[in-house]
Amino acid sequence: MFYIIGLGLGDPEDITVKGLNIVKNCERIYLESYTSILSCGQEKLEEYYGKKLILADREMVEQRADEILEGADTQSIAFLVVGDPFGATTHTDLMLRAKEKGIKTSIVHNASIMNAVGCCGLQLYHFGETVSIPYWDDSWKPDSFYDKIVANLKHGLHTLCLLDIKVKEPTLESLMKKKREYMPPRFMSVSEAAGQLLEIVASKHADEADGMGSQKEHRLSDNSLVVGLARVGHETQQIIACSLKEMQNIDLGPPLHSLIIPNINLHPLEKEFLQQFAALDEPL
Repeated sequence: MFYIIGLGLGDPEDITVKGLNIVKNCERIYLESYTSILSCGQEKLEEYYGKKLILADREMVEQRADEILEGADTQSIAFLVVGDPFGATTHTDLMLRAKEKGIKTSIVHNASIMNAVGCCGLQLYHFGETVSIPYWDDSWKPDSFYDKIVANLKHGLHTLCLLDIKVKEPTLESLMKKKREYMPPRFMSVSEAAGQLLEIVASKHADEADGMGSQKEHRLSDNSLVVGLARVGHETQQIIACSLKEMQNIDLGPPLHSLIIPNINLHPLEKEFLQQFAALDEPL
């Protein structure tokens, strides 16, 4: 059997009882290490599970999937994922590859950021399409996700923004060489995400001034309310609600961070619950 097991969001103990029992009886166990991370680290997981883990980076999962699945027709192999197994499309691909090989599969679900964001008080059924905010560089500044945020606002919906992480990313120079060299790990913070959004807002408003824009009532502005979340599900979890401009200067500490763009017209219960996280106790 090939198992894909969700680990939850906080620490080693967040794995389900079902998942833990499976892990203890598997011959090989892989830990996916590039779509998300647990702040406790690999060693703590190994100590709690009583098993050695094989770190599965992007290169292994996307280019050497057959290696992961090898022997799963006669042995029990586990693939561990932070959050829930279907939080990333890569894991769906693994399931399809296993099916093509005639390997039996089983999924063990767990909490993910997609439902844990309810901790800030915003109601889950008021969320629209989730977006990802990627890191920019000097030559590549994609902003297509902004249109999805505006569409959600237009329909009275909140937007969960998943922030970019870079783990074992090859340098541009090494891509031309036989020997790979990797950039240091990077995890986007809410302040970095806010900074990029503010650049987009300034650019869009400039276009509107030139007569190229529309839907002003649904756009973002420097004063738009946003919610920053850090290490959701962990004992050091932090949440703060403030303006987009203020969020640029907020430090929520270590990763992982997420950002929410709430609907302009909050439900009274959402507003009351969110108020406890307001920066400087200012009314939202």
